[in-house]
Amino acid sequence: MQALEYAKKLVAFESTSSLSNVAVTDYVQSELKRLGFVTERIEYDDRNGVRKACVVAKKGSGSGGMAYFGHTDVVPADPWFSTEHGPFEPTVAGERLYGRGSCDMKGSIACMLAAAEQFSGGDLKHPVYVTCTADEEIGYRGASEVAERSELFREMVDGRANGIIGEPTQLEVVYAHKGVVGLVATSRGKAAHSSTREGLNANLAMIPYLVEMKAIHDEAEADASWQNDEFNPPTLTWNIGINDLTKAVNITPPQSICTVYFRPMPGQDEQLLIDRARRAAEASELEFEVRVHGSPLYTDPKSDFVQEVLQLAGQAAPKTVSYGTDGAKLGALDKLLVCGPGSIAQAHTHDEWIALEQLERGTEMYARLIRHWCC
Repeated sequence: MQALEYAKKLVAFESTSSLSNVAVTDYVQSELKRLGFVTERIEYDDRNGVRKACVVAKKGSGSGGMAYFGHTDVVPADPWFSTEHGPFEPTVAGERLYGRGSCDMKGSIACMLAAAEQFSGGDLKHPVYVTCTADEEIGYRGASEVAERSELFREMVDGRANGIIGEPTQLEVVYAHKGVVGLVATSRGKAAHSSTREGLNANLAMIPYLVEMKAIHDEAEADASWQNDEFNPPTLTWNIGINDLTKAVNITPPQSICTVYFRPMPGQDEQLLIDRARRAAEASELEFEVRVHGSPLYTDPKSDFVQEVLQLAGQAAPKTVSYGTDGAKLGALDKLLVCGPGSIAQAHTHDEWIALEQLERGTEMYARLIRHWCC
């Protein structure tokens, strides 16, 4: 099949991260088997008890080769721009395929399937690996499970496979991205009518913690040691969110929640900031949780691996991006970069789409890499 046909089938599965992705994983696994891959299944229940599935597949024998990584979960599609078709009703209009996940990143998976279809097992002197994970959009749990439990992933690492994360880069070669850290601090109080003294306002204990979070924000914006000019923006983007979830102004808030989401860059010790936030929470007797922790991705842009992919892609220089990928959990691979069809500017939008030209070029690019590394 062509990438467009694969993409339509993939987009039609509603696999928002809060839901199970088992059905779309079943489809991907069946297609990989049809194409001659042997497959490995990694399943788990998320923190809400929802069943999730990842598939890791191999075609060909030997070591090395190409290792592709994608994810099958998508962000919510509310609101959606059209009343004529829903976000999980893939629609071609003009030179675009519309649908949630068309760009991020089911279109990329479709390109890899279409590329792999061009090669029989007899063509391959080195293996082609395809991994599709769950929960990339909400903390990389699927990639963590694959890295910890997959025998085929260990084989990729030991064989020093050439890793490609297929997130949307418009097929530009990306050698580095930021990491992600998500912190949650919670203050507990007691609800009551605010005209009385019966309640305990949870926001009061949160205030000193917020002061410290603001101080870290200001330091990170000013201190060069927390900046890296290889990225745009060159800062951690220390983002503070606050919410007491109280439904009326005359209720004493029984809870207060502060979230911090920031993006460390290669060479920085983000644990220093995590520990500082934890100490501030403990000083105010707040509950504290590191909800997400993913490392930055960095591959030397002057390395033979990056230069080889640049040559195959017909590009002069690699770039960096400020978003994260499953690469945050795949650091055991020493050769890993990001290159996929579509633009990140179309990802997560109310009218998500991918250009048909990108599906064609993505298939051509992945086929070129398979031919170079595996044949």
